[in-house]
Amino acid sequence: MELANQIFFVIFSLIAFALLLSTIPQFQVNRENLPSVYWPLSIGFYSLCCFSFGIALWVNKFFLTVANTSLIISAIALLLFYRNLNGRPFNKIQTILVFTVPIIVGFFYDGLRVAPNTFQQRVALITGFQEFFLAWQAWELKKYSQKDTSRIIPWLLALTLFTLLGNMLRTFRILTGDGPTNIFLYVEDGWALALRWFVYASNILAFMAIGVFKVEAQLIQEHQISNALDRVQADNQKITELLKEKERLIYGLMKANKTAAAGALSASIAHELNQPLGASNLNIQYLKMKLEKGALNPELGKEILDSLEQDNQRAATIVKSLRSIFTEVEVRPQRLQVGELISRVLDIVKPELKAKNIQIQLRVDERLVIEANSAEVEQVLLNLINNAIQALANSGRLARRISIEALQVGDVTQLSVADNGDGVDPEYRPHLFELLSTTKQTGMGLGLWLCKYIITRYGGKILYEDVLGGGARFTVEFPPRPNY
Repeated sequence: MELANQIFFVIFSLIAFALLLSTIPQFQVNRENLPSVYWPLSIGFYSLCCFSFGIALWVNKFFLTVANTSLIISAIALLLFYRNLNGRPFNKIQTILVFTVPIIVGFFYDGLRVAPNTFQQRVALITGFQEFFLAWQAWELKKYSQKDTSRIIPWLLALTLFTLLGNMLRTFRILTGDGPTNIFLYVEDGWALALRWFVYASNILAFMAIGVFKVEAQLIQEHQISNALDRVQADNQKITELLKEKERLIYGLMKANKTAAAGALSASIAHELNQPLGASNLNIQYLKMKLEKGALNPELGKEILDSLEQDNQRAATIVKSLRSIFTEVEVRPQRLQVGELISRVLDIVKPELKAKNIQIQLRVDERLVIEANSAEVEQVLLNLINNAIQALANSGRLARRISIEALQVGDVTQLSVADNGDGVDPEYRPHLFELLSTTKQTGMGLGLWLCKYIITRYGGKILYEDVLGGGARFTVEFPPRPNY
């Protein structure tokens, strides 16, 4: 009988070890889901428990202490797994404290093991703690069954209750029996043996049920992912069709007329096009977040994300291409004397300055040279000076003045146009250089946007600041010229 019991323990150990190996792939897939570690941990210690019981008489009876300690650890690990399912995990300190219980139990058990006639006390010590943790497991499973519709959970709860009942009956049988008290578990009476193997079989079935539950949850998750990806693909298709339609419309506008009005309309379409692109980017961020949390199949999810990002990049290229509406041909930068440029622009606006009684103050370094297209830079200066003229005309000031400066500041060439008018209302400043944004009742919102577009083509920038005492100053900065 002793040999048969040892063989049975070894067989149960091999079964549990096979179950442990079956958890490894699932655990690797969900390696970021820390609660899942307790399930394979419980199976592993259960396998060690059975193996230690099986070899104790062949090797050393100290393995009885190892077996019983491992049994308690297995029950605790399974309890922690159920608590995590309920979303109520122990913190680090609580986890450490609860795992000190089997160490303390093992210490007391080993003292009883070497003492004579203590079989009943040893059984009561181990089964008492095991029954406590089994009851706790059943309570956690009962709470989880109220929020999860899986059909596996009721079966798992039933197996846990059967295991608890079998343990209690075995404990009662041993403590109330009239057999000898100096035996080991290998030579229990028939009823105690039957109840023990019933308990061990129930434990194995419970581990299997958890495995089925995990597979079921994974299948449900994959189905949800598949539905989500189908929706994303449908949205992506709509965005792609919208981009094609916008592209055809923009091409038609460009072909029909390249006037400023057509440019403004095209730019408006580009602004509108950014809305579906923004929605597409939100989808990308949402899916990436799910991937980081391990809630998406990485391979399939990444494939869809790559497709979405490609379409977004293509849409962004379409938006950028709209700016070329304002350029008929490719321009090449030239070496330009800044002083000469300013003189040509002032010649153009001279009648307007004279009619509105506006004085010009110049502070120009005649040695300044920049690399740019003459017509484009003249257009920038003309826009800024015209804006200043209109601001002064509407200001009601008697002494009207425009200051134009062209200086070298370090490696940067600065051109500034300032007036002593009323300045720009603070509510308009955040959108001052945006397309179709204007501070004038009759403005189209193209001038400052076009200035910024031209300057940034050459790696420069345009800035606005208030003038002390009233007025506005626009400063254009050109980057250092390349060395020849």
